[in-house]
Amino acid sequence: MNLLIKNSVGPRCIIKEDGQRIYAAIHELLKNGDTVTLDFNGVSQFASPFFNFAIGQLLNDISENELRRLLIIENLNESGRLVVDRVIENAAQYHGDKDYQKIVDDILEQQAKESD
Repeated sequence: MNLLIKNSVGPRCIIKEDGQRIYAAIHELLKNGDTVTLDFNGVSQFASPFFNFAIGQLLNDISENELRRLLIIENLNESGRLVVDRVIENAAQYHGDKDYQKIVDDILEQQAKESD
């Protein structure tokens, strides 16, 4: 499957809702072992919340190696690639290390309490 992100989301990939839309479109395909190409041609802005939802949560049930093998990213500049790599690394650590996951969850819970 080849997905032109600009047609699905527009020229800005910033918010989590758009990332969730991409996740929904590609998750089952990747889970079934199909190759997916995300083409960022025409996308001018992006942020980590988009990538966290579009790609990071794929690591809930797809290994990092499988994700890197099956997910092809095209026409994303170097800054975007760095963000994607960081999102994948962080998500892989979170989903692969229960101790790390608990630490992160505890910190987020504490921050939520402090913001109330």
